[in-house]
Amino acid sequence: MTAMKGGAGLPAPIVLMTDVVFSWPGRNAFTLAIDRFTLHKGERLLLIGPSGGGKSTFLSLLAGIVTPQKGTIDVLGTDIARLKGAARDRFRAEHLGIIFQMFNLLPYGSVIDNVVLPLSFSAGRRARAEAEGGGNAAATRLLESLGIERSLIEGASAASLSVGQQQRVAAARALIGSPELIVADEPTSSLDRDRQQAFLDLLFADIAAAGATLIMVSHDESLSARFTRVASLTDIARTSRGGTE
Repeated sequence: MTAMKGGAGLPAPIVLMTDVVFSWPGRNAFTLAIDRFTLHKGERLLLIGPSGGGKSTFLSLLAGIVTPQKGTIDVLGTDIARLKGAARDRFRAEHLGIIFQMFNLLPYGSVIDNVVLPLSFSAGRRARAEAEGGGNAAATRLLESLGIERSLIEGASAASLSVGQQQRVAAARALIGSPELIVADEPTSSLDRDRQQAFLDLLFADIAAAGATLIMVSHDESLSARFTRVASLTDIARTSRGGTE
C-alpha cells in the first residue's frame, strides 16, 4: 500500500535512506532492511503497520537514536549514520522535533519547562524562539494553539495533566523553535476518534506555519485521508527475525 497526493514536481528529498540494514541482537534478534526511502520537504507521511512490526525502529534510525550496521541515512544533507554519538545528539536537537509514544515528559517539571527544554540543546531553535519574543512566549503560543488552558500553562506540572493534555504538551515541545522535521510515534493512540481529529487539526496547523515536514507512524489506517502520503512499512522495509540477513 502506497499512496501520494500531488506528488508531481517534488523538491529534492530532505531524508534519503539507502541500503540500510539494522539488527537488534539477542535471542529475539530482529532485522530491518531498507533499500531506498525518501521524504520530501512539506510532506505529511503516515507510515502504517502493526504493533511490533518495526515502525519504532524505523523512526529511531531516521532520528539517529540508533545507527545501522550498514547503509546511509542522509537527513538535510548530513549522513547521520556516520556521526559520532554526541554529534548525532546535537544534530537531532537542532533539526528534529520528536513526539514520543510515551511522551517522555519530565513529570514534576512545569508545562512551560517541558516545552522549552529543547532550546537548551539547540542554538538554532533557541534563536528562532527568541525571535518570537523568547522561549516562554513561543511555548505559550504553541500551547494555546494546541488547546492548553492558560491556568495549566502557568503552573501545572506535567504529572497533573490528563493523557490528552500531555500529548499536546509533547507536541508543543517537538514544535518549539521550528525544527525542519517532526517525527511522531503513535501520538494519537490513546485518544478517541474526535480527540484524534482535533489533535491532528492543531498539529497540522502548527507544522504548516513552521514550514516543517512530518512523518508519523500509526496502526490506524482511518487517519490516512489527513496525510499527503501514506505507506505501509512493508512498502519501505523488509523485516526478519532470528538474525541478520
